[in-house]
Amino acid sequence: MITSVKVKFRASRVSGKAGTIYYQLTHLRRTRCITTGIRLMPGEWDASAQRAVSPEPGRVPVWQCRIECDVDRLHRIIRDLGREGRPYTVDEVADRFCAQSCGVGVTAFMREQIAQLTADNRLGTARNYTRTLRSFSGFLGGGELPFAAFTERLVEEYNAYLLRRGVVRNTVSFYMRILRSVYNKAVRRRLAEPASPFGGVYTGVDRTRKRAIDERLIARLKSLDLPVSGALPLARDLFVFSYCMRGMAFVDMAFLRKKDMRDGAIHYVRRKTGQRMTVHLEPCMREIIGRYAPRTRDTPYLFPVLTAEDPARAYAQYQVALNYYNRLLKKLASLLGLDSGLSSYTSRHSWATAARNHNVPLPVISAGMGHTSERTTQIYLSALETSVIDSANRKILASLNRCVSC
Repeated sequence: MITSVKVKFRASRVSGKAGTIYYQLTHLRRTRCITTGIRLMPGEWDASAQRAVSPEPGRVPVWQCRIECDVDRLHRIIRDLGREGRPYTVDEVADRFCAQSCGVGVTAFMREQIAQLTADNRLGTARNYTRTLRSFSGFLGGGELPFAAFTERLVEEYNAYLLRRGVVRNTVSFYMRILRSVYNKAVRRRLAEPASPFGGVYTGVDRTRKRAIDERLIARLKSLDLPVSGALPLARDLFVFSYCMRGMAFVDMAFLRKKDMRDGAIHYVRRKTGQRMTVHLEPCMREIIGRYAPRTRDTPYLFPVLTAEDPARAYAQYQVALNYYNRLLKKLASLLGLDSGLSSYTSRHSWATAARNHNVPLPVISAGMGHTSERTTQIYLSALETSVIDSANRKILASLNRCVSC
């Protein structure tokens, strides 16, 4: 009782339109066809080999990975039915296959995760998932992909697809890490089988070019003569404030609220890591905050960056503000005569570099910046008092003040 499985292509009746792949099952002279959502142009199908082909030599089309996965699953169902020791029909084979295929697919699951992240007000992570979904959907060419077809081979094809399009390695790794997180969540939900489809791709982070500037340049920026009107003074003050706050991220500065300033310190939660941070208020910080108090009188925020209180609207305002801030920093870099430019990350890197140059121990630097990536360092830092970090920050700011007065 041999059951045959053939992959067929049904061309469209309309010239120039994509046709459909279907699977033809034959058992005991009875035939059943299973239509798939795979749509190919006639030139993308090799009828004699029963496989999808790519116009790019040496490349395996993404849908061929899906076809091979489906055919393997059909043969597995046929073997399982054969082991039951009873007669079975071609309809049973098809029905079992379709029942296994009706689960949530990869892109649908990602959309579900994005909706949940948005509901939880984790808008930055939701944005990263959305970027990854857009890229991965472009690779798939539209349509859904079952988790059973999310194999190591398919992941390697996606990796090659990104590199061919000139996507830099760190961005490729970023997409892969997001997809790995999605896959692991699907495994926990029992939507996917426990596997390691990311073993053949890079998921690390390459070192980027040095972004730090030295204290003398920070001092020059602090004392730079700027027009009273316009946005440049605010951009400069936010950059200096970030430096004074141990390299505070722009997103955390933008969302700082007046209620976060109490008991002689600023208390906030890092949006990237969820880590609680406390920074003693030094005179230079108070000066900058006080400068913008009249402009924020009618808002809950410390700085005139956001006005909306609704989380989604506030995050949209933040994204616009971040782009504008980086453009203004480029103008400030030009005024300073810097070839390398400034970005929202520069103040963070600069504080870390200054701390190292002042012989501040690495564990103190890590705690001061709210790093959580080094597990052993974080274990060591668990008992480190905030006062030790504030003392280190005070030394750095005292050095900055000396540079300003030079």
